[in-house]
Amino acid sequence: MRRKPSSPLPQRNGLDAARLKLPAEGSWPSLRDHLVERLPRVAPERIEEMLREERIWTVSGPLGIDAPFVPDSYIWFHRDLPIEVPVPFEVGVVHQDDDIVVADKPHFLATIPRGQHIMQTALVRLRDSLGLPDLSPAHRLDRVTAGLVLFVVRRELRGKYQTMFRDRLVRKEYEAIAGYDPALELPRVVRSRIIKERGIITASEVDGEPNAETHVSLVEHRNGLGRYHLKPLTGRTHQLRLHMSGLGVPIVNDDFYPVLRERPLDDFSSPLQLLARTLSFVDPITGDERSFTSGLKLSAWS
Repeated sequence: MRRKPSSPLPQRNGLDAARLKLPAEGSWPSLRDHLVERLPRVAPERIEEMLREERIWTVSGPLGIDAPFVPDSYIWFHRDLPIEVPVPFEVGVVHQDDDIVVADKPHFLATIPRGQHIMQTALVRLRDSLGLPDLSPAHRLDRVTAGLVLFVVRRELRGKYQTMFRDRLVRKEYEAIAGYDPALELPRVVRSRIIKERGIITASEVDGEPNAETHVSLVEHRNGLGRYHLKPLTGRTHQLRLHMSGLGVPIVNDDFYPVLRERPLDDFSSPLQLLARTLSFVDPITGDERSFTSGLKLSAWS
């Protein structure tokens, strides 16, 4: 397999340059014409401006406004960043060594750049604050979920740590605050089939062979609320939130389940009461048993 070439452009604000591979065949008279057709969300005037300012590169250097379309080649450029609402919470570092960083991600901060969240993400912030340009996530948490996220310092090691999560070799435990129902028999194992369709913001439980499993137990309760210990044995989208809602005790401040509610991106007043509390695994590089605990607290209980 032919190795993809490295970017000729350095990171900007902790972000890698975007890479595009041009088609092997095409009749575009210039690179500009191809990009106008390929990137319809970018104004043609902006593409022309980027070419004039030599912001689009090949491995050989910057391209100009008259650059030809070269089939089967690569180009790189830095995307224009969206205007983002600053997330007023810091990313904590629970552990750091030559191979991994274990971070305490706050509520409302996305794990990786996506959609409207680019700079305001845990990955970009940590790359900048720790001076680790190759830092990459081994897994991710929802933007509204707080707690532990494992990042890999060197890209060549990322696959080994990602494989742990894929093969369910990582023991993950969560804490949640939800309503207390004295009639709900706990502990129990919840199993269901969860699907997430592209373009739909929520996931759903459907009939069929279960593909999601969560161990749910009650730690304590007071004033109509319970503090729950959740242990997922699978990692489906919104699994914990769906399973708690299905039990009739949705997690406090869940804007998705059981009812979808809109929340402005600058409203940080009611964080989802779900915390990735612990991560435990045998390190695939050193062979050591590793265990980490979040230092964050859930406000509805503490």
